[in-house]
Amino acid sequence: MKLSTLLSIASVYMVLAGLGFILFPQAFGRGAVPSDASPALIAYLRLIGSPMLGISVLNWMSRKEGPSTARNAIIIGNTVGFAVIAALDIWGLFNDARPATKVFVVIHLLFTLAFLILGRKNILKG
Repeated sequence: MKLSTLLSIASVYMVLAGLGFILFPQAFGRGAVPSDASPALIAYLRLIGSPMLGISVLNWMSRKEGPSTARNAIIIGNTVGFAVIAALDIWGLFNDARPATKVFVVIHLLFTLAFLILGRKNILKG
């Protein structure tokens, strides 16, 4: 897989997740968000979606860029972000997380591994 393809896929994933949190927070958080969630909780979930949209745009706009310090930062940022969320998913599995977490563990670990592998090949050596 090429780095541009990975950045494109990550961009689409992040825009879908971001829009899910913003537009459909209760449906998107099914099994974790109560049906009688407070307006404050819904507002909080919507806030989580906002940076996801920003990361999506960053990935999309950088997908065809050549080697640079900025692209290195984008690769490393994605690697760290997906690794942390994968670790939190795994932690959740050991603490009674919702069943859907098993799916997200796999997705987030795959993104982490892909960014690690392609990052090693594509990071500009300085």
